[in-house]
Amino acid sequence: MFFGETAINLDSKGRLAIPMRYRELIQNLSHSRMVLTYSAFDSGALYLYPEKEWERVRDEVTGLSTFNPGHRSLQRKLVGSASAVEPDGTGRIQIPQTLRQVAGLEKRVALLGMGSRFEIWDEDALNQKRAEEESSLDEAASEEMTRLVI
Repeated sequence: MFFGETAINLDSKGRLAIPMRYRELIQNLSHSRMVLTYSAFDSGALYLYPEKEWERVRDEVTGLSTFNPGHRSLQRKLVGSASAVEPDGTGRIQIPQTLRQVAGLEKRVALLGMGSRFEIWDEDALNQKRAEEESSLDEAASEEMTRLVI
């Protein structure tokens, strides 16, 4: 579905322009309605879902037992902090100030197509994350990962 990386500048109002290559697909999937929330696992990143995919994720996350502290944390992070967004006439979405602050988004961001969702990263934070992952990739590579790239 979504794949690839696009470098984008946030405008002075914190808006991000959705790349042209994704706009029609997003329109077809969710009538351009999307949901923006924190990354479930990486600090400094946001997830952007088409509304239909978000509804699936939201339902699964809210269905987890609240007796488990990890489940409650995930529910707060994904569901409690989610914001509905819809592109304006020029294809820009407004990233709420609170989400921009927590993710450290300032000017240069990277939009990564990750299958059924996007990740939005501050460009410098993503480069730092990649450097960290590169240095530990040999130790972290599972048997399943190794088979995928042979």
